[in-house]
Amino acid sequence: MATTTSAPEAILEAVGGPENIVNLTHCATRLRFELQDASVVDKATVEKIPGVMGAVPQAGDRYQIVIGGAVQSVYDDIMNLPAMKSGGKAAQSNADVKAAARAKARGKNAFVDAFFEYLSDSFRPLLPVLLGTSLIIAGEAVAEALGYIDTRAAVKPASLAFVDAMYRSVFYFLPIMVAYNASKKLRIDPWVGTAIMAALITPNFVYMSDTDLTSGVTCTVNETLGTTLCTATVFGLPMQLNDYGGQVFTPLIMVALLAPLYKGLTRIISPNLQMVFVPFLSFVIMMPITAFILGPIGIWLGSALGSALAWLNNTAPIVFAIIIPLLYPFLVPLGLHWPLNALMLANINNLGYDFIQGPMGAWNFACFGATAAVLAISIRERDNEMRQTAFGALIAGLFGGISEPSLYGIHLRFKRIYPRMLVGCAVGGLVIGLGGGVDASTFAFTSLLTIPVFSPMGLYAIGIAAAFFTSFIILFISDYRTAEEKAEARAAAAADGYVEASPEETAADLALEEAAKAQAAQPKPALAEGAVTELVSPVRGTVVPLAEVADPVFAGGAVGQGVGIEPSEQQIVVTAPAAGTVVVAPESGHAYGINLDSGVELLIHVGLDTVEMEGKGFEVLVKQGDRVEAGQELVRVDRAAVEQAGHPLTTPILITNTAAFTSVEAIASGEVAPGDPLLRLTA
Repeated sequence: MATTTSAPEAILEAVGGPENIVNLTHCATRLRFELQDASVVDKATVEKIPGVMGAVPQAGDRYQIVIGGAVQSVYDDIMNLPAMKSGGKAAQSNADVKAAARAKARGKNAFVDAFFEYLSDSFRPLLPVLLGTSLIIAGEAVAEALGYIDTRAAVKPASLAFVDAMYRSVFYFLPIMVAYNASKKLRIDPWVGTAIMAALITPNFVYMSDTDLTSGVTCTVNETLGTTLCTATVFGLPMQLNDYGGQVFTPLIMVALLAPLYKGLTRIISPNLQMVFVPFLSFVIMMPITAFILGPIGIWLGSALGSALAWLNNTAPIVFAIIIPLLYPFLVPLGLHWPLNALMLANINNLGYDFIQGPMGAWNFACFGATAAVLAISIRERDNEMRQTAFGALIAGLFGGISEPSLYGIHLRFKRIYPRMLVGCAVGGLVIGLGGGVDASTFAFTSLLTIPVFSPMGLYAIGIAAAFFTSFIILFISDYRTAEEKAEARAAAAADGYVEASPEETAADLALEEAAKAQAAQPKPALAEGAVTELVSPVRGTVVPLAEVADPVFAGGAVGQGVGIEPSEQQIVVTAPAAGTVVVAPESGHAYGINLDSGVELLIHVGLDTVEMEGKGFEVLVKQGDRVEAGQELVRVDRAAVEQAGHPLTTPILITNTAAFTSVEAIASGEVAPGDPLLRLTA
């Protein structure tokens, strides 16, 4: 029953257990905890857990643990742990959770954190669709650069018009999507917020600007800007008619006011009537307020902020292009970059392009260049753990434009990286600024795949290349670690790939060994001095040296010597290698102890950590006390179930009475089948 403490278990323990968790969510790369008491969390302990890229304490007893691209599976594993299912704060209702979180908020920092969480949670779920559509636009840009299409043609082919509709589906209806997410964040019916925002982009509202279809409308043309502004008289009051497609500030402001109204209505209206009258009253109050007041405010706010940055970009493009990439490395770790993302979207909607993302690319590629240098150094020094971390982070960056795996997995852990990376940021920004700046035609994470959306494309490519290679060269030459950190890395290399076993499971292993030994009351043939016994394989698969089994208890020989086998069948069948008596056969089906008639005491452990599956996917065919014969089936295992649960299938075959033999050696390598010679035991 040997198992290791899995990363999800270690994370749960590190944050104080389920009873300390008020709420747990996740984003694209981070686990986000709201805790009863965040002071119990030791940052260094958390960051030593395999798979954890970093830990970020927050105000108001919030805590973030950076996982990277595997965050969804780690989150699922944590939520599926028995401890999380059996009790603790996780069992509270949503209302209780939010009440506790509000009660825990304290001081100005908690308010600031809540504000930026509101922004990030309103946008974060939309990142996949925004990035997906940005690649459609990138494809258009490539096709136009090659002369295949003309996106600026007065009359477009139907095929091109349809492709435009494909990406506009996200950008035009963005305010509806933001309203939905913002409403969910503030714990009100998201469809109410969605419907209020949708009222301003219906054809009915849009056609109000057409004086041929609607009376009481006055339109003025700004010849300088080439824009038309229409005002309608509605209920005797002037209503500014704006195009709200693609706007993001308006839904954020609207939902922030809708939430207290909605919650107030639920308190004063009878529960039996809330289904009808809470949405109705929310509509008749908030739809006019949004159309008359909040909508124009959102438009003005986005335009004012965009205009201020545009002024700086036009007046001092070099200064602007340097400030942005130097600012981002400090905004991203704190989650403070979301307002700039909102401005990018506002610029695209108001101007048709954005000028922030170009300089931002210098920061991203300086970051990726630093990661590439770390990867090169780790390959040179055979640092397997850092090599894996850096490789995954570099791929996520270059092809996904995601900086968090690099930032939290590497850069924030080593103090020498940031100053050198900032040089790359400055050089890339300087190149872009000297070239007069770069514009983006859509919202896109700055990766290799999105280069075509930037204009001038050549200038942008040179700028990000300068940022990348500046960071890479400086870090590769100077190294990213201090002398002490180098020594620590070399000392830790010996334990690479292992997870510390829990005391309870180690005790269970030792108890299994003692229980098996107790069954051997009489001298057996295999135990006679000088006797040589060959043991055959109980399962089909590939032989793995015991030292390479990713469980320190097994790999270290604490339970006994033997080998591991990586099963190769979809339906894994484990058989008895020889006649004997089953002394251990738990209901979970993950481990079998057999006292063979020859005197050999055998443990077959099917997979690692599979005890957590509680028997799911295991068809147990024997029970404790059963007599078994050579080749008799012990268990059938559904490979897909184990893989879906995220557990390694490596199956250790161990001699638990190793001390009774002078040697236990593997006589097989590569592929083996049931009945093939596997181990040679010499007494």
